[in-house]
Amino acid sequence: MSANGTRPRRRLDERHAAQRPVQCARCGAEVLAAKFSPQHTSVQWSAAAVRACQEFGASDRPSALVEGCASLRDSIDAAVAAGRLEVSPPSYA
Repeated sequence: MSANGTRPRRRLDERHAAQRPVQCARCGAEVLAAKFSPQHTSVQWSAAAVRACQEFGASDRPSALVEGCASLRDSIDAAVAAGRLEVSPPSYA
């Protein structure tokens, strides 16, 4: 609560990303990916992609606790290098 007793208003995240499908070269799992910078990648996993991922399947932890998939990261980097996925900051429109 703020000093005047009201709740602070939460800002809506109005960023829009150009997500593109990227398929893992190792297992074929397809995700939606967006690159905001060379260091910042956003990945949207579907339930089917999680089930198909060999690195997630090899872990004894739930997929939400696995840091990521190195094979998919390599596939995303390859998609950027091939021009199939652009590195661009998010738009706010």
